[in-house]
Amino acid sequence: MLTDTHAHLDYPDFADDFEEVLNRADAAGVKRILTIGTSLESSRRAVALAEKYSHVFAVAGIHPTCAGEAPEGFVDELRALAAHPRVVAIGETGLDYHRLPGDPGGASGPLAALGAATLEGTEADLANGAYKAAQADIFRIQLDLAVELGLNVVIHQRDAWSDTLEILRPYTGRVRGVFHCFGGSPDQAAEVIALGHLVSFTGIVTFKNAAMVIETAAAVPAGKWMVETDCPYLAPAPYRGGRCEPWHTRLVAEKIAEVRGITLDEAARESEATAGGFFAFGRCSG
Repeated sequence: MLTDTHAHLDYPDFADDFEEVLNRADAAGVKRILTIGTSLESSRRAVALAEKYSHVFAVAGIHPTCAGEAPEGFVDELRALAAHPRVVAIGETGLDYHRLPGDPGGASGPLAALGAATLEGTEADLANGAYKAAQADIFRIQLDLAVELGLNVVIHQRDAWSDTLEILRPYTGRVRGVFHCFGGSPDQAAEVIALGHLVSFTGIVTFKNAAMVIETAAAVPAGKWMVETDCPYLAPAPYRGGRCEPWHTRLVAEKIAEVRGITLDEAARESEATAGGFFAFGRCSG
């Protein structure tokens, strides 16, 4: 048995063949799928899917790049969603500095209004600072909510390593997180594990140019890692460039088993034990 601990089943990429996608996952031994919210609306859709399908579970939260979409007082609705018995964590939440509004190319989405590609000097710095501050505020609010509800968090971190850890440190011992789609070094994995957090690996581990991720997957201690797809993104080899699906979790687990020198069954048991201890499956009915 495997769990895809991070999927986006509510995305339109799966609208045309949703049932077939689930059937392929089941045939590959992927018996649980966590569908992850990225906004209030996405989280509502995630909960609806978890209500309909007994092997689908929801995670409710606001992605950092969607921070500008969060309405005033959003935390009340997010609290109500997160209290649903089919919701097993808060997220995905965190920080993403990959595209900043004051940089060439700028940021896309609602927060892009804070800056533009033509900004220079102080204006660009101010726009970038406002963008980062908005993300940090939403991140802290969701961490506080996780503490309040006794749930763990799914963390998105992209090009914001130091700031992410700075925000997390005061929550040490109060809430745990899993750094999803982990792409860091063994030392970085050890750093988050020392703070009580976990890492999760995607199809990137199968890429030929992913030596560091492969090294990390081989080095992380048992009980500190999980597998995921982040579908529809990051399809593993040999499907790279196509639509990723939950059944690809098996390919991720096979590669991790290979680099760790264990069997697929052993890798599946390790990942499942970690997922079972991290996500609040016990509160779910059905």
